[in-house]
Amino acid sequence: MRYVFFGTPNFAARVLRKLIEGGQPPLAVVCNPDRPTGRKQIITPPPVKTVIAEKLLAHETPVLQPEEPEAIAENLAALAPQFGLVAAYAHILPAFMLHLPARGFIGVHPSLLPRYRGASPVQSAILAGEKETGVTLYLMDERMDHGPVLATRAIETDKLNSEELLLKLADLGAELLLETVPQYLDNKLIPFPQDELRATYTKKFTAADAFIPFEELTRASKSKTGTAAELWSKIRAFTPEPGAWTEYKGKRVKLIKADFKGGTLELQTIQVEGERPKPFTSF
Repeated sequence: MRYVFFGTPNFAARVLRKLIEGGQPPLAVVCNPDRPTGRKQIITPPPVKTVIAEKLLAHETPVLQPEEPEAIAENLAALAPQFGLVAAYAHILPAFMLHLPARGFIGVHPSLLPRYRGASPVQSAILAGEKETGVTLYLMDERMDHGPVLATRAIETDKLNSEELLLKLADLGAELLLETVPQYLDNKLIPFPQDELRATYTKKFTAADAFIPFEELTRASKSKTGTAAELWSKIRAFTPEPGAWTEYKGKRVKLIKADFKGGTLELQTIQVEGERPKPFTSF
């Protein structure tokens, strides 16, 4: 497969690694520029760029890191890929770029489209208490997560937090790509339109969304309440980012891990402001 890969974070890196291990390295990779990270603001390459280095492909697979994707339009045209592949790329591709590859762009989205379009599909699915979610491969158009579907595959959410579930969906997406894209390129697969009547949309969550009032948390931990399952979903959805939290005795307490047993919420790991994470015993 002759393709150019667009993506930046861990989800994209996981998909890319699986594709390379499956014998399908890209012609080139497009990701965000190196950024300062951590308390010391050390300039750090994005996870996708790190995968290329780990797989010893840097000498033959160029890594392009434009601030805006249109800056590499000429590079893309010169590579003459069959298709482009997008997995969690932080920019919207301009319409003219979508038509540069002969077979367009394929998006990898971690939800069962048209459900949970947008920036936070995994967090949103967990937060809603979904028992099942999945991954969708679709042909990209100018609208967000909107184009015709090539394939979907479902997976149970289990008790996973958003990071754990996202990585499982990345593996699933890569497997589906390796199985499905050759059929699409051979014209053996007919894309089908999404059902707009079923479409739902997500938003980018903030720390304010992840706050749990202490009184509500303690009630759910000590007795059966209607909100215990919801709070468990909230803790899982916002782990690791932005992190579910409460306030106790004037300090912020991060709620890292919990379980839902017998109708009550069971806290397992917390992190008090200024301290390291620790097993929860009591407040």
